[in-house]
Amino acid sequence: MPTPLALVELHGGITRGSLLASFGCTRKDLSNAVRRGELIRIRTGVFATPSCASEVCTAALHGGALTCAGALRLHGVWVLEDDAHPHVWLGHAGRTHPHPDCVCIEHYRSGVMRVGLAPVEAALVHSFGCHGDEFFFAAFESAWAQRLIGAAARRRIRAALPAGARWLVDLARHDADSGLESILRLRLHLLGIHVLTQVLIEGVGRVDFVLEGRLILEADGKGNHDGASERHRDLGRDAAASRLGFETLRFDYAMIIHDWNEVIAAIVGALGRAKL
Repeated sequence: MPTPLALVELHGGITRGSLLASFGCTRKDLSNAVRRGELIRIRTGVFATPSCASEVCTAALHGGALTCAGALRLHGVWVLEDDAHPHVWLGHAGRTHPHPDCVCIEHYRSGVMRVGLAPVEAALVHSFGCHGDEFFFAAFESAWAQRLIGAAARRRIRAALPAGARWLVDLARHDADSGLESILRLRLHLLGIHVLTQVLIEGVGRVDFVLEGRLILEADGKGNHDGASERHRDLGRDAAASRLGFETLRFDYAMIIHDWNEVIAAIVGALGRAKL
């Protein structure tokens, strides 16, 4: 029979003792594992490995599963912002467990909830209600690109969204290069600007976006274009694009996220010049 530690690891690093009992684990086995330091007793009937993420343990201590941005980040999904406090999914009508210094945000939503970490599908649906269109869209594309949500999951996510938000799933792509580019493409779409993504231009290479067939837009993520050699390469690409009649605009993460009015003003100006 697998050891209690192996069983808990198999179930994501945290689980209920009742589930472990179905695999033949006795209370004595679990008590011995806790005494040896192999497992941590989060609360009565809930056990975790010492390496289990602290926010997951907090959610289980509260009585549910970590969800929203915290869960998505642990699953490896790109998130626009982190939750200030743990968001805890308690199922449709779960029972909470008071604990010291509790600042948990509770989610009462239907579905099969297991203590610990909410699955990607549930966390995406919950995140829409907490963080809105842009957060959801970027996270959804990130999860899809990493093959964390299949076709059936995408259909269920779409059905779970408010009717007026389902177009976000319809617009999403499976090949988004980054969350930053997802947000930029969504914003341009809402402005009615025709966008092609990841375009291969002979003599230039692959560019992030081509707007209205004549303006190249590059979204330089955090750290992606630092250093003299990267800067030199970018200038060479921009010069090659100019020879072909393209203007190139480059914006970094901070400008796109925090100074969007400046970004869109530059885009509109460049598109206007291209018409002359």
